[in-house]
Amino acid sequence: MAGKVFFSVSMSLDGFIAPESLEDLMGQQWMELQQWIFPQRFFRENLKLGEGGEEGRDNDIVRETFERTGASVMGKRMFDAGEQAWPEEAPFHTPVFVVTHEKRDPWERPGGTTFHFVNDGIEPALDQAREAAGDRDVRIAGGGATILEFVNAGLIDEFSIALSPVLFGSGIRLFAGVDAGRVALEQVRAESTQRVTHLTYAARER
Repeated sequence: MAGKVFFSVSMSLDGFIAPESLEDLMGQQWMELQQWIFPQRFFRENLKLGEGGEEGRDNDIVRETFERTGASVMGKRMFDAGEQAWPEEAPFHTPVFVVTHEKRDPWERPGGTTFHFVNDGIEPALDQAREAAGDRDVRIAGGGATILEFVNAGLIDEFSIALSPVLFGSGIRLFAGVDAGRVALEQVRAESTQRVTHLTYAARER
């Protein structure tokens, strides 16, 4: 049985998931947005940041998201930023399909991550990711424009937002340009922790 297609992001209270400029991607605002995840034990271990870290519901959610993911899809903007920022052993440990116009051979990294470059759009990328994932889920990793393409195409089954207590004021809004007339949501779960509020929704076409 095929798994779900989902995305999982951190979002500011005013609806932004990233700064507008790639140069600001590791800046103070972005670090504040993601501050809930950095102390988590599973996150630290996965990125080889050292031993120890917090254990609790936030850590469980990070681990569960990783374990359900059999393959990921991302856009070129996210890949370009990550290519510079990820450690040599990229943190996915699964196949990753990059939607791009660039023709490039697969890029294999230590630890089980191989980046495949797909030149003919989101649906062929998703087909390849589904096949690679088997009965596990496919995660649409980002960035915002790629997530929105999948939402507007009716290809998202479920999504989770970690709502962080931070305001951006400007940047990339998660749902800017959404075709709201095509998308219906059902709340699946809402969990508050000391750091963030985790919201999960099922999505379907109206």
